[in-house]
Amino acid sequence: MQNPTQMIIPTNLGITDLNNELIMKVLGINCSPRKGGNTELLLKEVFKPLEAEGIKTEIFQIGGKKINGCIACMKCRKKADGRCHHKNDIINDCLAKMEKADAIIIGTPVYFADLSGDAKAFIEVAGYALRGAGNPLRRKVGAAVVAVRRAGAVNAFDSLNHFFLINEMIIPGSSYWNIGIGREKGDVLNDEEGMTTMRVLGENIAWLLDKIKDKSKKSDHNEDQAARSIKGESKKSKRRDKNASLPKSEERIQGIINT
Repeated sequence: MQNPTQMIIPTNLGITDLNNELIMKVLGINCSPRKGGNTELLLKEVFKPLEAEGIKTEIFQIGGKKINGCIACMKCRKKADGRCHHKNDIINDCLAKMEKADAIIIGTPVYFADLSGDAKAFIEVAGYALRGAGNPLRRKVGAAVVAVRRAGAVNAFDSLNHFFLINEMIIPGSSYWNIGIGREKGDVLNDEEGMTTMRVLGENIAWLLDKIKDKSKKSDHNEDQAARSIKGESKKSKRRDKNASLPKSEERIQGIINT
């Protein structure tokens, strides 16, 4: 059984540049059907401090696309491949990107005091399929972003955080709950506190990713040292085995040569 106190680093961290330097990647998932709307503007505001730190960012559009909610066919669990098998190519494309990302930000508008229908369909399909494949999102960073006109933002925020928590992800905080107020496209830009909240969230994600990246480097270094140590012990063991098979006179000579 795995020791729950042991630090586990995701094995598919980031991408590497030409200098073999690890570049972290953040995926923003827009569950608003209004492309270029307030939800997307909030996601892009979170991205600003991330991009300033050299972190790669990308927005994946879920809202308004042809997706289906979970129908409990259980095929994802039988195949255990982390994919939906009910005509969900858009969601499956997103799942592949989620597995490669180091942090995932899901954005939704508030519809009838909770997240959008597209966001709900997405998280129920993604959550069930990925958990059936061994929780590949485990200990990645996850954050929710909500655009709201008046009421229901905290409900939507909680619903998205439930997705991150059950997938064993790490949720960073900000200077306020990650909510921006606005109705028409661009209205959130006038919400000064909301925009500040997004930027602080981006700064905190960048800080957390840097810590994970540093831990990953140390982990790789320790693994290299362990591999070299095992290789060295193997060589010594082979020499001992060889000496053990030699006649006594040859063994003394071989011992002098090895020294």
